[in-house]
Amino acid sequence: MNLLQSIIIAFSMYSKIPMPHITWNEKNMRFAIVFFPWVGAVCSAIIIGWHYLAVRIGAGEIFTSAVYVLIPILITGGIHMDGFLDTIDAVSSYQTKERRLEILKDSNSGAFAIIYGIAYILFCFAVWSEIKSLNAVLVIAVSYVFSRSLSGFSITSFKCAKNSGLAATFSNMSNKRRASIALMAEILISAAVMMLVDIKFGTAAVAAGVIMFIIYRCFSYKMFGGITGDLAGFFLQMCEMLIATAVMALEFLL
Repeated sequence: MNLLQSIIIAFSMYSKIPMPHITWNEKNMRFAIVFFPWVGAVCSAIIIGWHYLAVRIGAGEIFTSAVYVLIPILITGGIHMDGFLDTIDAVSSYQTKERRLEILKDSNSGAFAIIYGIAYILFCFAVWSEIKSLNAVLVIAVSYVFSRSLSGFSITSFKCAKNSGLAATFSNMSNKRRASIALMAEILISAAVMMLVDIKFGTAAVAAGVIMFIIYRCFSYKMFGGITGDLAGFFLQMCEMLIATAVMALEFLL
């Protein structure tokens, strides 16, 4: 029962999929973060389903690419994009570490957040428009599980920049040791699946994700003194963009 409640908490927090109301407690929060990648699995399934539907109905390249970009945003309700935008605002302020953390909590969007948000969407649209092969689509789809596994692992393993907030709540209430092991298993399984689908595309995707994960840790510690929920969202968006870009670049070369 506690595991079922953990699943519900993960989906109610990280997706817009309707879920029953669950009161958070020490028992059902211990492994809630472990099921965060399952939201990515839903994104993966819908993206793959959209690919086959788009081919079947003869959807145009522009419309197909736009839907690819919108699927994860609609499923998650844009929670990770919100973290991306908040992080852009904080970094663009060139303020002290303490002030940057305050800006992360500000619900208002600054000019830089809007500019970079539009640029991000346009770039992702352009990348998807260049993805042609089925294997490339499948690898990118599975990467939504991979990126969330990495993000979840950071919450159980990295230092939090503050003692309050979403990341700190999930981190403090998790059984860190067991949750980290489970998330590492999800990282390895999703990485293996991507490489089984296509060894070249899969390897490029895994390498891109790991590189972004290392950058994320260094960036978060240097600029904020640790991670927050917004920074985890920023990482997720950047990781998914970098993976798709790496797959696209490799497809150009093949």
